[in-house]
Amino acid sequence: MARDHGYARYRLDGCRCYTCGWARSEYDANRERAMAYGTWQPWVDAEPVRVHIRHLQSCEMGLRAIAAAAEVDRKRLQSILNGRPERGTAPQEKVRPALAAAIGAVEPTWENLAPSTLISPVGTRRRARALVAVGWPQQHLAAHLGMTPSNFGDMLTREHVLVRRAVAVRSMYDALWRTDPADHGATPRWITGARTRAAAAGWAPVGAWDDDTIDDPASFPDWTGSCGTPSGANAHYRMGTPVCQPCRTARNEAKAVRKVAA
Repeated sequence: MARDHGYARYRLDGCRCYTCGWARSEYDANRERAMAYGTWQPWVDAEPVRVHIRHLQSCEMGLRAIAAAAEVDRKRLQSILNGRPERGTAPQEKVRPALAAAIGAVEPTWENLAPSTLISPVGTRRRARALVAVGWPQQHLAAHLGMTPSNFGDMLTREHVLVRRAVAVRSMYDALWRTDPADHGATPRWITGARTRAAAAGWAPVGAWDDDTIDDPASFPDWTGSCGTPSGANAHYRMGTPVCQPCRTARNEAKAVRKVAA
């Protein structure tokens, strides 16, 4: 992937276009200004960078993947971690601020992990089950993913899921959550069957999940718009849905407070 035009492309790729030349002149001007005011820091401590690299490694990111995400040479990461034993050099004590920033910006997102990495299935299960809850038959979802219905069902019960499968399910969820399964060939009987199965299993529908927390194991679906509050249980009764655990807890806590007050 070609770098965007700017200082890095000027220095690393030898581009001499107007944009790259301007970026180089701006860099030089800023550096000279910082040096004049005594704020120029051409080097920073490498230890926080080293700690971050190890954190990424603990999340199943290899040096090659980290280097690709940071757009740096893998050997630079090796020098920070272990030095260059073949040259008799110890791990780096200082690194350039730009390098530290580039590595520090890398996060162990699904896109940065190897496709075969095993991860928590929580978000994948919730997305697939939410689609079933709004009427998507499992055989349709399996076909969308290029899976057999039996493999799709197994995916919903496994302890881990492959990153590539999690990404595929997330993409499917984003594409289908606002659509009507009837418009995609699902018969009324299949749609009703999917909803009935989801209701019996207690699977939360699409509208109950927040995109920002659906992958968080500690989060819970908001079935009523007030789940987790004392009024949530009554909202469940009005909607005809089973009372969720957060609403039961909130109701019991409210009863305990009223009992003490009495």
